[in-house]
Amino acid sequence: MKSDYQELSRYLQRLEDELKLLEWWSDTAPAADALESTAPFCHDRMAFDQWLQWVFLPKLQEIIRTNAPLPGSCAIAPMAEVAWHKQSPDTVTTLIQLLADIDSCISSQ
Repeated sequence: MKSDYQELSRYLQRLEDELKLLEWWSDTAPAADALESTAPFCHDRMAFDQWLQWVFLPKLQEIIRTNAPLPGSCAIAPMAEVAWHKQSPDTVTTLIQLLADIDSCISSQ
């Protein structure tokens, strides 16, 4: 595995762990129509944390697994700030920093 993929894989695992720690991880997938949304971040059919779990993480894990090229850039942390603006900073600061690290990791390639 390429070193940039190893670094990204570690960030993705930390993101999953943090979502689980906050109990924002679900064993039940959203309805199929939610996953078919064409809206950015599927915001019309699921919460941002659901999108991270069911769309963002699987897509990046597939890129790593197949050794496909990473996107040219990534800017998920600003969306997290918007989506979680009503959450306590104590709750979301670590998540937002992880997303900023993922953004940086992908965008620096």
